[in-house]
Amino acid sequence: MVLDGQDPGAIARAAEALTQGRLVGLPTETVYGLAANADDASAVAAIFTAKGRPSDHPLIVHLAPPSAPGQRPEALARYAADVPDFAARLIDAFWPGPLTLILPRRPEHAAVAAAGQDSVGLRCPSHPVAMAVLTACLARGVYGVAAPSANQFGRVSPTTAAHVAAEFDFDLLVLDGGPCDVGIESTIVDCSRGAPVLLRPGAVTAAQVEAACGQPLRSPQSLETAAPRASGTLESHYAPRAKVRLMGARELQSALDVLGADARRIAVYARSAIRAPSPSVLLRPMPGDALAAAHELFAALRDFDRQGVALIWVETPPADPAWDGVRDRLQRAAAE
Repeated sequence: MVLDGQDPGAIARAAEALTQGRLVGLPTETVYGLAANADDASAVAAIFTAKGRPSDHPLIVHLAPPSAPGQRPEALARYAADVPDFAARLIDAFWPGPLTLILPRRPEHAAVAAAGQDSVGLRCPSHPVAMAVLTACLARGVYGVAAPSANQFGRVSPTTAAHVAAEFDFDLLVLDGGPCDVGIESTIVDCSRGAPVLLRPGAVTAAQVEAACGQPLRSPQSLETAAPRASGTLESHYAPRAKVRLMGARELQSALDVLGADARRIAVYARSAIRAPSPSVLLRPMPGDALAAAHELFAALRDFDRQGVALIWVETPPADPAWDGVRDRLQRAAAE
């Protein structure tokens, strides 16, 4: 059931559903999430079941925005046992927004959502529908909402309400908040080991994180203690049904030329001008701007699947740090 996210009645209905332990398709600025009360173990377990997601792969808990400018989310202290100074600076700089922080977890809350780890991923989304639902939930005593992407585990994330509605075969309330502005999942920074560690790139860039927190980002391998498990960091993820291959523009064109008229059921997603040797090759231009490419990436992959291609050949994104998020998603989509 898809409801208009601009309708206050739909907001109230979604918040009440979450309070009652049901799942809700929730728009955020990154992707649509499959949401449940983070403190309701049965409801969170239902997320893992619906997605086919391993129970040891943690979820991100979404928090309502602060009640006044300059404050931090009211529920932050419920889930985070400690907020280091550098993490607090990131919260002040980027929340609400597409940044998830991994923080030490209070043991009495969100254990199932955190997959039993002593840390928890927290973020405060900036999408107005998500903020309205989270605020309405907080008023009902639901302090946080666990919400991974609303798709089958390992597959392409949804960026429209229609994507979510097509993904599941059970009665699911979905709020339509329009196409997601960002289009790829949040940047994840681990703040649980005394230094900021980049676990997943996204719209908030590494340079922006370093400037805001006043410290250089560390790699997961640079610290002696192991990195916590985090959403979307498996080698293979975000994959369409068709096989994805990344190539440089010249390699891509050469591969097409070799196939010639035998090139069939192939989609090409490239920034460079590519010649199709066969009318059965589906060409789609990739935006030359990283933010625009991120915005449409998952929708493009889903559209290729819808048209029944067997192969998706993608021009490798530039090495520019602005493309790190798009490159990460494509590399994982192409992994065996």
